[in-house]
Amino acid sequence: MRTHRIRIAAAAAATAAVLSLTACQGSGGGTRDEGRASSPATATPTTQAPAATPTSAPAPTPTDTDASGGKSTSPQGTTEATTPAPAPALGKNKGKGESGGKNTTGTPDTAGTAGTADRPCDASAVRVVYSPLSRPLNHAMLTVTNTGRTACSAYHAPVLRLDDGQAAVAVDQGSKPQAVVTLFPGESAYAAMILSAADGSGSHGRTSKKLTVWFAPRDDAGSAGGPAVLKLPAGTYTDSTTRVTYWQSSMEDALS
Repeated sequence: MRTHRIRIAAAAAATAAVLSLTACQGSGGGTRDEGRASSPATATPTTQAPAATPTSAPAPTPTDTDASGGKSTSPQGTTEATTPAPAPALGKNKGKGESGGKNTTGTPDTAGTAGTADRPCDASAVRVVYSPLSRPLNHAMLTVTNTGRTACSAYHAPVLRLDDGQAAVAVDQGSKPQAVVTLFPGESAYAAMILSAADGSGSHGRTSKKLTVWFAPRDDAGSAGGPAVLKLPAGTYTDSTTRVTYWQSSMEDALS
């Protein structure tokens, strides 16, 4: 009986072993590979080209023009002073062509800065221009510009000589300004010339070729420095009524 139970147990064990072996073979004999997890694709960054830096156009070079935008022009027939001649003795200009008295010679002072306004202007540090005018009739304009480095004063009226005449041109006493015209470097003063009588009433009419311009000192006795000598335009007619105004600060004042 006991032997019979042992045999049954052994048979059961053998049967179990056979079933276990069969199960292992059915599973494919190993662990199934589920595969690797998929990795997300890594995007390759796109590099953008840097924005182009705008190129600035060069600024235009300013061109020197006059206030109207065009080139400066000079009136037809305008003449400038030539090399000054030696200074003769001139008397105080009384507006009637009288001469005589002591000649005083000024010493040019163009050093330093502008500020010596009591120094009379003279031909060594100014530019003198003669410009004939179409209107008023028989008129011309004298323009004196300070080309020095210091201020000067255009005292009284210019002392004028036509050609080689001994008498100075008469001064229009009614044109005396309220104050002396002081010129800082680059500034100008003006004096109008009445060349002849518009109605032909003047005497001793002639064609003048040269104008000598002297500058009066503060005391109006003699002259300051040397003169400016101007060649007059051809056909400049003068007579006994020729006269000149005092120095003025504007052309309008000189013609008024």
